[in-house]
Amino acid sequence: MTTTAAISKERAVYLKKIRRRKVNIRLCQVLILVFLLALWEVLARVGVIDAFVMSQPSRIVKTLMNASNNNLALHIGVTCYETLIGFLLGTGLGVGLAVLLWWSPFLSKVSEPYLVVLNSLPKIALGPVIIIWVGAGTQAIIVMALAISLIVTVMEMLNGFLNTDKETIKMVRTFGATRWQLFSKVVFPSNLHTLFNSLKVNIGLSLVGVIAGEFLVSKAGLGYLIVYGGQVFQMDLVMTGVFILAVVAALLYQCVVLLEKWVDRRLQHTA
Repeated sequence: MTTTAAISKERAVYLKKIRRRKVNIRLCQVLILVFLLALWEVLARVGVIDAFVMSQPSRIVKTLMNASNNNLALHIGVTCYETLIGFLLGTGLGVGLAVLLWWSPFLSKVSEPYLVVLNSLPKIALGPVIIIWVGAGTQAIIVMALAISLIVTVMEMLNGFLNTDKETIKMVRTFGATRWQLFSKVVFPSNLHTLFNSLKVNIGLSLVGVIAGEFLVSKAGLGYLIVYGGQVFQMDLVMTGVFILAVVAALLYQCVVLLEKWVDRRLQHTA
C-alpha cells in the first residue's frame, strides 16, 4: 500500500508538472502575440511604420466590425468550403495513389521522377491552364487546391509505407499473410501518425491553393476580399483578410490535431 501511494503521489506530481508546463507554453504564446500586436499599434501611431500601407490592429478591428455587416461570413464560408473539399479530395486521392504505388514496386519506380518533377513545379503556373480546362468558377479553385496538396500526400504516405519496419513485415510474411493482410494489419496501422502528419500539412496547402485560385478567379471568398482591397487601395481590408486567414488556418489545423487525439484514444481503448 505504501509503495502504491508513493507511486501515485509521484505520478500526481509529474502530471502536475506537465500541466504547468503546458500552461506556461500557452501563456508565453499569448503574451508574444499580444506584445507583437501592441508593438504594431504603437509603431503605427508614432509614425514609424505607414499605417496606410501596413494598417494597424485598431483599424483592422474597425474594418472587421464593418465587414461583418457586409457578407464577411459568406466570404469565410466560401473559402472554408473550397478548402475542405480540396483537402478531402487531395487526402483521399493521395492516399489511394500511395497505396497503389506501394502495391506495385514497378509502378512506383516508373513514376518516381514524375512525382519529383510535379512536386517541384509551381502549381500557380498551372492556374490559367486549369481555368481553361475546368472553367472559371469554384471548380477551378478546388482543382488548384487539389493540385497543390495531392503530390505532397502521395510522396509522404508512400515514403511512410516503404519505410515500415522490415523485421515486422518479414515476420508477418513467414506466417503466410497475403499482401492485403500485410497492408491492412501492419503497413497502414504503422503509418497512422504519418497520415496525420500529412493531414496537418495538407490542410494548410489546401488553403494556400484555394487562396491562389481565388486570386485568379472568384466572386467570393477571402482571396477575393484581399484582391478587391488591393485594387481599391483599402489596405485595412487587405490586412483584415490576412488576419482572418491566419485564424482560419489555425482553427483548421487544430481540428486535425483534435481528430488525431480522438483516433489515438479510440485505438488505446480497443487495444
